[in-house]
Amino acid sequence: MGHDTAHHESNTKRIWYVFVLLSVVTIVEVILGIIKPAFLIETTVISMKLLNWIFIILTIYKAYYITWAFMHMEGETKGLRRSVVWTAVFLISYLIFILLTEGDYIYEVFKAGHKSWDF
Repeated sequence: MGHDTAHHESNTKRIWYVFVLLSVVTIVEVILGIIKPAFLIETTVISMKLLNWIFIILTIYKAYYITWAFMHMEGETKGLRRSVVWTAVFLISYLIFILLTEGDYIYEVFKAGHKSWDF
């Protein structure tokens, strides 16, 4: 019986890379949340401040990268990666769309007292 001497590489470098990347994205979010630059608050894109869009995009990026790194998706087949990651991205994006649409409608109802839909 021979011993299988498979070489296992150290993942220390990979762990530090993931840690630094996610830390930088989180630090950028925190700094933007504290500073709140005026041009990001005053600019509106699709009924929402640009700063909020940046937070949503960075959060989706972090969720994607956490799935990619900690669920080891980079080593899986293309079909499995797409079925896991893109399904989550689609569902999160759809949820954000629904929340923003309904939230904007409710805001308008509270602001104006009522809102009629013109079809």
